[in-house]
Amino acid sequence: MRLFSPLLRAGSLSCLLLAGVSGPVVARAAEGAALPTAPQATTPPVAGRLNGAPDSFADLAARLLPAVVNVSTTQTVKSGSEDDDDEGDGGDDQLPQMPNFPQGSPFEKFFHDFMNRQNSPDGPPRRMQALGSGFIIDPAGYIVTNNHVIRHADKITVTLQDNTVLTARAVGHDDRTDLALLKVESKKPLPAVHFGDSDKRRVGDWVLAIGNPFGLSGTVTAGIISSRGRNIDQGPYDDFIQTDAPINKGNSGGPLFDMDGNVIGVNTAIYSPSGGSVGIGFSIPSNEARGILEQLRKTGKVSRGWLGVRIQNVTQDIADGLGLSPARGALVAGVEKDGPAAKAKLQTGDVIQTLDGQPIEGKALPRLSAQLPVGTVAHLGVWRHGKMVDVPVTIGMLPEPAAEPEAKPAAAPKGVAEVSLSALGFSVGPLDAAARQKYNLPSGQKGVLVTSVKDGGLASDRGLREGDVVTEVQQAEVTSPADLKKRIEAAQKAHKKSILLLVHDADGLRWVPFPLNGEDTP
Repeated sequence: MRLFSPLLRAGSLSCLLLAGVSGPVVARAAEGAALPTAPQATTPPVAGRLNGAPDSFADLAARLLPAVVNVSTTQTVKSGSEDDDDEGDGGDDQLPQMPNFPQGSPFEKFFHDFMNRQNSPDGPPRRMQALGSGFIIDPAGYIVTNNHVIRHADKITVTLQDNTVLTARAVGHDDRTDLALLKVESKKPLPAVHFGDSDKRRVGDWVLAIGNPFGLSGTVTAGIISSRGRNIDQGPYDDFIQTDAPINKGNSGGPLFDMDGNVIGVNTAIYSPSGGSVGIGFSIPSNEARGILEQLRKTGKVSRGWLGVRIQNVTQDIADGLGLSPARGALVAGVEKDGPAAKAKLQTGDVIQTLDGQPIEGKALPRLSAQLPVGTVAHLGVWRHGKMVDVPVTIGMLPEPAAEPEAKPAAAPKGVAEVSLSALGFSVGPLDAAARQKYNLPSGQKGVLVTSVKDGGLASDRGLREGDVVTEVQQAEVTSPADLKKRIEAAQKAHKKSILLLVHDADGLRWVPFPLNGEDTP
């Protein structure tokens, strides 16, 4: 299984890891009302509580358990299809393993043929089941879970703490944050919990998780907040709460509670070499989840703010290349054509250091800009060519990804000689029609092609690969190998510590710093 992965619990289909929910029971809310938040009145303290550490979690658990539910899904999967193994960490659990029969025995042949039929693309469709967790946020029947718990489901059922089974429908889901909102119909108000303020929870605070690990419903575990603001490369908006409260397969979609019984996180992923809890779990903060769920409830989808820039963190090498001190902010690696940033005249090589007056780091900018309402004006503090400027940007709506156009056949190469940049560990050549076809580069791509990379050299260490394209050096465009070499030599003569290359690779544009002092030269 992947080390960072959604928590799954296998029936005949892997189930997602779910955790508990937080919050006190509330009265029935009006249909269509906003999602409930933590009440203004102070929640009565848990008995035996001293300096935030309770003598027992029993009273708190008894109050919260009724609002935590089990989520079960069924799905028809055709043998050999992508859905047959798209659950990642649960793939090993979806089908029975072949017993160890003596080699060449009739039983070995029988089971071998059986397993081959099950995995054959021509095999019959199978009904698969998945189990996860969720929690009720409104007595009218709105339930939060993870998107990966209900993904591809044909049918969703919810089991309450009193074993009442209800059919659920998906109100909406969000792939980017892995959240989903369900709705069930009940003849009576359901026990519900509140969202709390996750920003007020600190590292070291006690937390409680309730969920359905390995199908064991109503499981309560306790721990502390281990860290905040974790980026585990699950998506562009990572800002996870890390906890050591034991979370296992089947806990996904469940809540993380504070000691007042408020939901401060939605348990989503674990770090696990073995598939079980090793004390490193990750939850989506409630302050992020609440806005997403409100949009899902109102419209069934999520609209996000968009700046239209591709960014990367400012490292010390990059800061040295730009003459920036200290090394902080979001370096603009590219500006989307006709996007909000382009209309505001943002430029490649700008360093965004503040958003509406608040200092930011590179990895946080996509998440913070996504939270801004579409149509509002945000003020960016931008470091440009040695000075700070204020750039107002009207926030746009994040567009859906567009399909890449098919590459057209290209003409044969003309055989222009390569230029070797041995001190940096790579060689470059012209970006001609043959190169565009070979490396599937768009017709509008400009720059110089990386034709080879020396193993163990500077370029290799910095992730350059054959087929990458160098488009700029020190924020100036390059159009030929000779031009690139000339600019590097000019930087060396000017005794610069490092030089910045803007490189277009399979993941997009990024700035790559190269030291010029010879210390790292292979």
